[in-house]
Amino acid sequence: MSASLIRRIASPKKAITGGLVAAAATGMVFAAAPAQAATPTTAKAAVPAAAPAAAPASAQAVAKQMIPDAAQYQAFSNIVAHESGWNHTATNSSSGAYGLVQALPGSKMASAGSDWKTNPATQIKWGLDYMNSRYGSPVGAWNFWQANGWY
Repeated sequence: MSASLIRRIASPKKAITGGLVAAAATGMVFAAAPAQAATPTTAKAAVPAAAPAAAPASAQAVAKQMIPDAAQYQAFSNIVAHESGWNHTATNSSSGAYGLVQALPGSKMASAGSDWKTNPATQIKWGLDYMNSRYGSPVGAWNFWQANGWY
């Protein structure tokens, strides 16, 4: 038996790594879309369809249904990703800001629904209303966020 064959047999790490890379390469597709400039127009909330009881929709899916304009959704998503990482129970330990959009105080979101602590759709509605009233749209809020690091 040759020394190189023994080394190949004795090196399972390379075999496993090669297999993982091959599996990842065949199972994953990466695509990038060119960035597009968005105009700050007021985003209108669409009424989300009811999710099946067995499979609750993710907060992102709910937001996409409520914000059908792609540019407005992307701006909203950028803010939420930075503020809470799409965690609807995220709490800022120093300020007390709460939820997807980090409302301060979180209880402000009660104006959108009594389930504001637990329902991402209620938080999205409140956040969208806030962004539209204060910045004109989610794109306007995102532009402000980029310039200031907060909104």
